[in-house]
Amino acid sequence: MKRLAILGSTGSIGQSTLSIVEQFPERYSVATLAAGRNIEAVFAQTIRWRPKLVSLATEELASQLSSRLRKVGITEAEVVYGREGTVACSTHGDADFVVSAIVGVAGLEATHAAILAGKPVGLANKECMVAAGEILTSAARQRNVPILPIDSEHNAVHQCLRVGAHGEVKTIWLTASGGPFRQLPLDQFASITPEQALKHPTWVMGRRITIDSATMLNKGLEVIEACRLFDVPPSKVCVTVHPQSTVHSLVEYIDGSILAQISVTDMRLPILYALAFPERPASDLTFDLAALRHLEFEQPDFARFPCLRLAFEAAEKGGAHCIALNAADEVAVEAFLDRRIPFMGIPGTIEKVLASTPESHPATIAAVLASDREARQKARALLA
Repeated sequence: MKRLAILGSTGSIGQSTLSIVEQFPERYSVATLAAGRNIEAVFAQTIRWRPKLVSLATEELASQLSSRLRKVGITEAEVVYGREGTVACSTHGDADFVVSAIVGVAGLEATHAAILAGKPVGLANKECMVAAGEILTSAARQRNVPILPIDSEHNAVHQCLRVGAHGEVKTIWLTASGGPFRQLPLDQFASITPEQALKHPTWVMGRRITIDSATMLNKGLEVIEACRLFDVPPSKVCVTVHPQSTVHSLVEYIDGSILAQISVTDMRLPILYALAFPERPASDLTFDLAALRHLEFEQPDFARFPCLRLAFEAAEKGGAHCIALNAADEVAVEAFLDRRIPFMGIPGTIEKVLASTPESHPATIAAVLASDREARQKARALLA
């Protein structure tokens, strides 16, 4: 029985993880849950899964949840809050495996703490790896702790890499759907609305990641994440636009062989892979081979998707530039969703922040978070 700490339990990855626990009760149970502000969802989760520890964003929400749980006779679940509460969930003695699915750098400290505590991590939070990948992977190697990717693309790469040696890898190919604007004429980009950008053709995701998919900044973050997770330079990571989204990623080896991972577009599959690794439990997540009758692969257009170009440039410089890329994007996406800037204002903001970011490589989580705050302040000042 593997006991899980689920960071971001009320989000889509957290809920999908709990559906896996539901499907495999003989394999998995819930030790701790860390949520944000969705008290209704975490109240229902606590009643259903009876975790030892639950964390919410604020003291007020934690107090409300404690009161509601007592009224229904649940007293065994300790309720905590804030950054310290999330860290407590990720390092709890009863947790055997940590699912890191809190969006943004908010989950960074808890993910790092879990690794320091020697706990295997299933990583669905690419921002952690983008901002502090060198620190996290170094700590994981020192403690022989696996970091197993849950993002569908990196999960696919992880599967393809199991058949070859590291030195035999020529290129890691990350696939991208191209989002809703793959064929939209460039002269119409200025009039793109949040409603249009939130209509992803393939995946159902949160608001920020859906906008990032539309700008392809999401794929740029994945390039940086791939470099850190698989210890390869940016020159060995390529992006190909694959609208069907059936091939989740590919690995090309030096002998010319290319291995692809193909499956349904359902996040439960990469979650199950990470939870069960190195095993492969039987599941009902089957794939219809008829869907392979038509496959397209295209080069990404940097003129259409300047965010992807900026991400490759940040990946080459590393350190503070990767931190600034993610931080500036988060601020810019929020401004776009609030209709304060146009769609192309997102890459415009990011480029200006990157241009003013000095080259440095923060060596501690505190330094990473300080660099993140500085980049956000720059982005907000530009937008103001």
